[in-house]
Amino acid sequence: MQLADIVLIVHFLYVLFVVGSLPLIWIGAWLKLKFVRNNGFRFTHLAAILLVVGESLAGIVCPLTALENKLRQVETDGSFIQHWLHQIIFYSLPESVLTVIYILFALLVAATFKFVPPNYRNKP
Repeated sequence: MQLADIVLIVHFLYVLFVVGSLPLIWIGAWLKLKFVRNNGFRFTHLAAILLVVGESLAGIVCPLTALENKLRQVETDGSFIQHWLHQIIFYSLPESVLTVIYILFALLVAATFKFVPPNYRNKP
């Protein structure tokens, strides 16, 4: 496995955490699962999408994307992993459209704090 593929897998896992946690929170709330109200989980999730929004608004290329691209210049062979994960996490849309999508998603994550609030009380 190439180093660029490892970076891509880490990037995919980050995206999966950001995107997958929201429906997990909703479903978990419906099923009355306690972990969806965990402060650490919820604030980490919010911080993760806010980082993406901040990078996008500042016009900063994701550091994981930049690192992978730099490694791909050295490692010239494409891979099965590269092909499929790129299909999942990269889209041919203008940056402005992606920024709007990120902002709307972040607002949805923030709104979820009202409808499925984390447990702010410290219980032993």
